Amino acid sequence: MKKMRNYLTLFLLMIMCLLCLGCGRENGQNGADSGYTIYYLNASGNQLMGNPYEPQAVDQETLVQELMAALNTVPTDLECQSAIPSQVEKMSFRVEANVLHLYADANYALMDSVKEILCRAALTKTLTQIPGIDYLTIYCAEQPIMDGAGNPVGMLAASDFVDSIRDVNSFEKTEMTLYFANETGDMLVAEKREVMRSTNTSVEKLIVEQLIEGPKGAGRYATMPKDVKLLSVSVNETVCSINLDAAFLNNTLEVKEYIPIYSIVNSLSELSTVSRVQIRINGSEDAVFRDLIPLSTVFVRNYDYIVGGKTN
Repeated sequence: MKKMRNYLTLFLLMIMCLLCLGCGRENGQNGADSGYTIYYLNASGNQLMGNPYEPQAVDQETLVQELMAALNTVPTDLECQSAIPSQVEKMSFRVEANVLHLYADANYALMDSVKEILCRAALTKTLTQIPGIDYLTIYCAEQPIMDGAGNPVGMLAASDFVDSIRDVNSFEKTEMTLYFANETGDMLVAEKREVMRSTNTSVEKLIVEQLIEGPKGAGRYATMPKDVKLLSVSVNETVCSINLDAAFLNNTLEVKEYIPIYSIVNSLSELSTVSRVQIRINGSEDAVFRDLIPLSTVFVRNYDYIVGGKTN
């Protein structure tokens, strides 16, 4: 009788496991292909709106084609409009490494600046969800699209559009100078970057987040691992205090010990509001970076570590 009860218990456990697996499949927990979001504009054309989408395609190229079609076709039950204007009649693409290159016809240039930024955001946030595609570049009539200052926009990542754009009036274009490592890891190289920033996000916070995200330009290399977490940022009398988690201390990148420190310090010191930088780890100033640099130091900008010295 006891043996029979044990068999019955085992049988019931097996049934429960099978039911749980079934529920997992129904809720899309069984793969990375589920859980896409297609980004449209609201009816007024001033807000970016996300709508869940389950793709049918599996391979990368067909996924790009399917998501592009979804971007152009708004579901009838949504009070939205496509972020891609109807006058853009042709948009082709090619994938190179982890970059998706989009080629739009000359009509892309007919958008005003606000609509183009929203279109750029919708394309980037939708298409970089595809596995193996981390960045997007957009061309208009075979030429790279330009920012308001007449400079090429370059490669776009979903992180460039901080805190999903829901009201374009609460976002502003922010230009910054970031410092990344050179190829030998002993000097810093400047990289100009333009990001759409929520007015609720401080520029100091954005700079550190962009440093963690890593470089986009050729000849520039990461100074911090991507798993580093920024816990907090504050500025008091031009001293910027940043609080990172312990992953910062586990930096095993092939760069000199001072490079991650001055990547942060020199980048933040480009701001007129920052003259010195304090780096804390989990709120403490007692850590020593790579057993050489005490973080109890309040750091100031050092041009000696920048290729070419002071930048303009």
